Amino acid sequence: MRPLRYSINVTLDGCCHHEAGLPPDEESMRYWTAEMERADALIFGRVTYGMMESAWRRPATGTWPDWMREWEIPFAETIDRAKKYVVSSTLSGVEWNAELVRDDVGRAVERLKREPGEGLFVGGVTLPLALADLGLIDEYVFLVQPVLAGHGPTLLAGLRERIQLELVDRQEFRSGAVAMRYRPA
Repeated sequence: MRPLRYSINVTLDGCCHHEAGLPPDEESMRYWTAEMERADALIFGRVTYGMMESAWRRPATGTWPDWMREWEIPFAETIDRAKKYVVSSTLSGVEWNAELVRDDVGRAVERLKREPGEGLFVGGVTLPLALADLGLIDEYVFLVQPVLAGHGPTLLAGLRERIQLELVDRQEFRSGAVAMRYRPA
């Protein structure tokens, strides 16, 4: 059974809005590239899928945009070619190497976990909350940013039951960010 990993940037006060932490740097992009490479497929909700596609989908020209720095390209290439599953009841279709998941999300993710492979990656805010409530997340990876946001969506807000976690890995970055990998205890 392949594990489902939830990975996200989060501020010290728990904000998980994508613009609340530090701007990406070369070290954090290498880290996120490695995280993406550990996954056979990515699972996103509609909002996260749209945000990721608009930023990281290779343009039709085949050339990455001028705003993209050299050290961002490996991440862009990794996420661009990855298999994606998009959970949505409102989208009529998806592109970008993606498949739409409309049925019961719990059953769909359980089915994906039973397929052979190294692992699945889930990102975002709303979908991971639902998957955590269902007990389907096998690993939590938080890149904790040395920032106090003071506002915005917070990590797993509304979780129905407390989930006790065990720290299995920790990595410090020059920026002061710390990546922490946990498994349910």
